[in-house]
Amino acid sequence: MSEGAAQHQHGHGHQMSEDEARRMFEPEAWEERYAGEAKMWSGNPNPQLVAEASGMVPGTALDVGCGEGGDVVWLAQQGWTVTGADFSATGLESARRHAEDAGVAERTTWWQVDARTFDAEGRQFDLVTSHFLHTPDGSMVDVAGRLATAVAPGGHLLIVGHAPSEVFTQLSQSHRNAMFLAEELLPGLPEGFEALVVEQRPRSTVRDGVQVDIDDSTLLARRLR
Repeated sequence: MSEGAAQHQHGHGHQMSEDEARRMFEPEAWEERYAGEAKMWSGNPNPQLVAEASGMVPGTALDVGCGEGGDVVWLAQQGWTVTGADFSATGLESARRHAEDAGVAERTTWWQVDARTFDAEGRQFDLVTSHFLHTPDGSMVDVAGRLATAVAPGGHLLIVGHAPSEVFTQLSQSHRNAMFLAEELLPGLPEGFEALVVEQRPRSTVRDGVQVDIDDSTLLARRLR
């Protein structure tokens, strides 16, 4: 689940059943959302990515759950060679078009993959990043471990998600269960990783036309060997 998914549910005129809510985490539901003509996201990079990656030397990057590719485009504009990964083929096609429009197509490639069953297949990247990717069954610890396998020695893993908040009380139980604190992901890190940032960072956003304060759970770790 992304921030947009949370807002999407919040704006429904009826209270979702748990079955409906859980369906929102599946590829078919995202195919439907990305099939519309309107963009779902602003296209702006996520703020914690900008905060952390701006100080890194550009290399190769993997963005898992890239959606329409806003972070992929930004990284490519900074000089990274980026692979955008998502389980929605429609989302990836939209991201590909946005990269072309931004003039960074030559720095981007695309990979359809489900983070819950992610296998790096021997690929390694200097930066592996994922923003607002949430699973309804509390399996983000496992996802963190899977993503860590794609980090090259000396590279970084950056995972950012929603921290539990009263702002989200109207969401389904599945959506609330999907939120996490940064420290809860630490058990997923393999040996040889050093946690550099483990914190909840405050951020203001707009929900239903109202500015609210939420926290971004932010985990940044470096692979030492």
